[in-house]
Amino acid sequence: MKNLPRFLSVSLLSLGLIASARAAVETYSIDPVHSSVQFSLRHIISKFTGSFTKPAGTITVDRDNLENSSVVATIDVASLNTNNADREKHLWTDQFFDLAKYTTMTFKSKAWKKTGADTFDVTGDLTIKDVTKEVVLKTTLLGFGPGMRGMQLSAWEATTVIKKSDFGLAGPAMLSKALGDDVTITIAIESGFKPAAAAGAETKK
Repeated sequence: MKNLPRFLSVSLLSLGLIASARAAVETYSIDPVHSSVQFSLRHIISKFTGSFTKPAGTITVDRDNLENSSVVATIDVASLNTNNADREKHLWTDQFFDLAKYTTMTFKSKAWKKTGADTFDVTGDLTIKDVTKEVVLKTTLLGFGPGMRGMQLSAWEATTVIKKSDFGLAGPAMLSKALGDDVTITIAIESGFKPAAAAGAETKK
């Protein structure tokens, strides 16, 4: 019985540490190998699709209140893939993305609004070339789970629609008529976070 107070103190301290760990904000790094940014728009009467294969950035997650989360992401313009090398070269010219001057696109969230059990409206600033516009990403949390080597994973999907003319991407008049102005963007993200305990254990090996 003499050790009971000490036992209770240690137990309460342990519970406090566990609660603090659960409440801690976690910063996940976007994995470009398992993430993608796809887009589609009208081409005359059909749909034209393409993708950017190198998204990067961080998602700062408050597991206790996901509305306090934030994301900062970049997309490498040179990672554009439309399954046609000549078309990509054209899109990289100053008529469209102007890759020589603008190598990345960025998105920085400003607010997360919960709209369902696992869905959010993520409002933020999208910058393409020298134009910044506010957009809303319709976002779904697919879940959290363990990854390899002590990594913790989070997975997300998001969609939005922008007007390419808003960002100086309309192109020459002839092409602008053939291509729709509305661009549907579909984002799939896998991101990883390594807890300090796992990182420390790996360092000792």
